Amino acid sequence: MADLPNIIYIMADDMGYGDLGCYGAEKIPTPNMDSIAANGIKFMDAHSSSAVCTPSRYSVMTGRYCWRTWLKRWVIGGFGAPLIEPERETVASMLKKQGYATFAVGKWHLGLNWRVSKDEYLLKDGGFGTLNEKHLDGFNVDYSQRIDGGPVDLGFDRFWGISGSLDMPPYCFIEDAGTIGIPNQEKSPYSPQQRKGMMTEDWKDDQCDVNFTAKAREYITQHNAEKPDQPFFMYMTPAAPHRPCVPPEFIKGRSQAGARGDAVCLIDWMVGEILKTLRELGIEENTLLMVTSDNGARATCYDGNDYGHKSNGNWRGQKADIWEGGHREPLVMQWPAVIKPGAECEQTVCLADLMATCVEITGFEVSDNLGEDSVSFLSLLKNTAADKVRDTLIHHSGAGMFSIRKNNWKMIAGLGSGGFTDPQWSEPAKGGPEGQLYDLTSDPAETNNLYLAKPDVVEDMMKDLLNTINDDSKLKL
Repeated sequence: MADLPNIIYIMADDMGYGDLGCYGAEKIPTPNMDSIAANGIKFMDAHSSSAVCTPSRYSVMTGRYCWRTWLKRWVIGGFGAPLIEPERETVASMLKKQGYATFAVGKWHLGLNWRVSKDEYLLKDGGFGTLNEKHLDGFNVDYSQRIDGGPVDLGFDRFWGISGSLDMPPYCFIEDAGTIGIPNQEKSPYSPQQRKGMMTEDWKDDQCDVNFTAKAREYITQHNAEKPDQPFFMYMTPAAPHRPCVPPEFIKGRSQAGARGDAVCLIDWMVGEILKTLRELGIEENTLLMVTSDNGARATCYDGNDYGHKSNGNWRGQKADIWEGGHREPLVMQWPAVIKPGAECEQTVCLADLMATCVEITGFEVSDNLGEDSVSFLSLLKNTAADKVRDTLIHHSGAGMFSIRKNNWKMIAGLGSGGFTDPQWSEPAKGGPEGQLYDLTSDPAETNNLYLAKPDVVEDMMKDLLNTINDDSKLKL
């Protein structure tokens, strides 16, 4: 097993295409992420499958589009029920079968089964973590009970993190399948835009990602000392730069883009700490290190300012939108033993492709329960001029609007953003287009709708989209 690489997947929360210096950011210094691009490969056309968090993470972990599950729009809450089916193969469970040690550190946000008593789950029949559209605050949860359905039940040997985003209760750390301490008091103080809920006595928002980093370094160091010949997979998912944007004191002021810009600097510091650990242990050469984000960024900081910074670069839209700003991601990788320094790839890839890539790296025997929407990009890591790996790619907005990408064409099955940007949905005008069609080569800003001008292209792409989504009988456009 010594020739198999260690694999580290770092996925920030709401970090946009334009947040990294290597993608054009001028107000946010990101030297560590930029160094990965310089020492490895930078993808110019990488995408999340969804423009919001939970469904995007489901795709990363399973290699499947999330709309194939019961979650058809938006995200689950901190008390949402498990989204990944118990029998579903995950990247972690697959790699574990191939002899890997597996660790998850950071925000999970794929659902957990919390209990109100030893014999009763908070949500008996699954669900988003809301009840009659009301936020569940967790005041009635029995935090002394085992938490089921999480990372350690889905292929990870160890987990150390939080249940959802940093604006969601419970405000406590989870180790493996139980809370560290008991959340026994209401959160105080509330940071901007945090939801009501319980916290542990020593909880500090600004130390969340700092603690994740320390635990990640500990896991890597301990594993290397005890089992140096066993490869490991680490899934590291910071809480930043998602709201409430509360970077620690030693990070504040590093950017010229407010608290959110500083939160991106926190991500870069975390990446730097992982790089330092790999170098200290002498294991950087055969470690595949990937850094990306779960979806696009909000266009502004929570205070409403953008500070002259374009978090999604020049792409249209923002987080939750069906336009490029909602799902086009920064994606940089290094693997010194394989990837030539300074490579740049223009091919379309998806974060859901992690599964198929790891399958090809390890030689795992493909089964019917393996991610059907994942395509390996290993050939691109070895040679950026390799044949095209993807023919089509389907995107899904926060509110459930679909689009399909095929070569230079992007067809959107609806009008509006499908997300946070107004208008979310628009009714077709009489004689007007029912959807959107853009040529991303000549019109990367998605300003010239060719839906009526190119009916043959629309028909072809709509057929491909319907053939895919109608595999799920519960889902229609």
